[in-house]
Amino acid sequence: MVEQEEKIKSVTGETCVVEVSNGVKVKTCFDNAGHVVSAGAERLTSTIGVIPQDISLAGMIDHTLLKPDATPDKIAQLCFEARKYHFASVCVNPTHVKLCADLLRDSDVKVCTVIGFPLGATSAEVKAFEARNALDNGATEIDMVLNIGALKAGDNEVVAKDIRGVVETVHAAGSLVKVIIETALLTDEEKVIACLLAKEAGADYVKTSTGFSGGGATVHDIALMRKTVGPTIGVKASGGVHSREDAEALVAAGATRIGASAGVKIIQAGGADAKPPAAATAAPVSKAY
Repeated sequence: MVEQEEKIKSVTGETCVVEVSNGVKVKTCFDNAGHVVSAGAERLTSTIGVIPQDISLAGMIDHTLLKPDATPDKIAQLCFEARKYHFASVCVNPTHVKLCADLLRDSDVKVCTVIGFPLGATSAEVKAFEARNALDNGATEIDMVLNIGALKAGDNEVVAKDIRGVVETVHAAGSLVKVIIETALLTDEEKVIACLLAKEAGADYVKTSTGFSGGGATVHDIALMRKTVGPTIGVKASGGVHSREDAEALVAAGATRIGASAGVKIIQAGGADAKPPAAATAAPVSKAY
C-alpha cells in the first residue's frame, strides 16, 4: 500500500513521482513524452539494504546452478545446501530436474528450472513443451526467457503469445511462472513494456536476468519493475548478486525473490539467518543420489 505520493519537478525539467510504501521511497522520473528516464529506491526506516527482522532472507533465495558444466555431484551439493539453509528453491537446467526432485522430496525446497534459456529465441510452442516436460519431471517453478528480439522489434503480440503459452501450461499444473526480461539488453521503456506484458499474461513474477548477457540485477531496475507491476506479483532479482549487502539492497528496492549462486555466502554473512538446523549433517555428495 502506498502511504505517501508526491510529484516534483527535477532540476533538469523532468517530472518525478516519489512514492513511499512500507518504509521504502521509490523515485521515478519521466521526460515530457512520459518515458521513464530514471528510477531508484531507498529505505527510510533504516539504511538502504536493511530488511525488517521478520523477513527470512534465506526463504527468498533461489539457490542457483545453471553452468553448462554442472555435474550430478555439484547438483547434489546444491540440493544439500538448499535443505540445510531452507532456501526457497534450487534453480537448475532442465536436465537436472529429476535428480533435484528426488533429492528434495519431503522438503520445503521447490525445484525451479529454466525454459527458453538463455536466449529466449525458441518458439512459443517449444517453450510450452519444455515447460510441460519439466513439470512432468518434478519442477514446481518455471523461469522462462521471453522473446527478446520480438520485444525490441515492438512485436508485443508475439511476446504476449510466447508468455501466455508457458503460463497456461504451468498454471494448469498448479505451479509458478517467472518471466525473465533480460534487463541488460533493454531500455527502460522496453523494461516497462516487458513487465506489463508479463503481468497481463498472468505471470507470477518478473525477473531481471539470465546472467548470460552481461549486466545483472540493479536497484534501479528492481525499483522500476516493482513500480510497473505493482504489489500483486513478485519481482525476482537475478544476476550479479554476490553478497548479503547486494541482496538486502535489492529487497529494499522491491525484490521478493533473489536468484544467486552465492546463496550460502549471502546467508553465512547474516548471523542468526546463517545457522542451519542442528540436525543438518553433511554427507558425501556422491552418496546423496
